[in-house]
Amino acid sequence: MILELADFSIHPNQSAAFEEAIQRGLRTIIANACGFEGFKLNRCLENPQRYVLQIFWTTLENHTVDFRQSPAFAEWRAIVGPFFAAAPVVQHFDLVAKSDAVTG
Repeated sequence: MILELADFSIHPNQSAAFEEAIQRGLRTIIANACGFEGFKLNRCLENPQRYVLQIFWTTLENHTVDFRQSPAFAEWRAIVGPFFAAAPVVQHFDLVAKSDAVTG
């Protein structure tokens, strides 16, 4: 499994609208993508305009090819893109170790 980590900075005073939009996009677009396995969305406590999105993919290509090169990517960006104060930073990770106690 591959972890996509996306770090977003959004425009001030847009948290509620962004949270609604990103959850809608995740559930209606990304959840239907080939290789999608789940997601977690977190808001920063110190900087409420910052969010970290974790998306779990079966393979790297499921994100970089199957999703990013599909029409669904443009639909996704149309939903969440207007909220971005800067381009998101997106990176991919392999799991090295984990704790059985982590559930959230």
